[in-house]
Amino acid sequence: MTWVREMVVGDAAAVSAVRVAGWRAAYAGVIPGAYLDAMSVERDAARREERFAAGRAAGLCDLVAAGADGQVAGWACCGPRDTPGDGPGAGEGELYALSVRPGLLGGGVGRALLGAVHEEAAARGWGALVLWVAVREVRYRRVAGPFPGGPGQPSGVRRTGSRAASTPGPPCSAPPRSGT
Repeated sequence: MTWVREMVVGDAAAVSAVRVAGWRAAYAGVIPGAYLDAMSVERDAARREERFAAGRAAGLCDLVAAGADGQVAGWACCGPRDTPGDGPGAGEGELYALSVRPGLLGGGVGRALLGAVHEEAAARGWGALVLWVAVREVRYRRVAGPFPGGPGQPSGVRRTGSRAASTPGPPCSAPPRSGT
């Protein structure tokens, strides 16, 4: 069984370990190996801890998935879509990142996280939730579910110079939910 909950600052090291391992597995052959090899769990965790409160204040939401053993198995971050003013995309949300421990891929962790992100989006009243997927991320397109073009078909939307293919995404931190 996988449980999804809000991330707390004490999860930073575990989330960073999942994120770095996930990037190395997902982006091998897509991002230069030297970049992936230089990724550091310790540096990522320190940055994540440092930015945690600011992310919450900016309305970002970090969620972690934990297995029956209580260990962090995956992490997702969502928040308001980064759009200027009232332009296209205003009032929408964005899934900034979703990482699953590589050995657990296909076990439902990603789906559990994505379901929780959809619940968060509905609770915030976002009219849509945007996810940028690198062209080579076929596995992750399947996790995201059907696209407007039909099951397993691309959405027809492409983004060149994708953030995922160039630099790490924004620091993510969850605002507290009412009742928790």
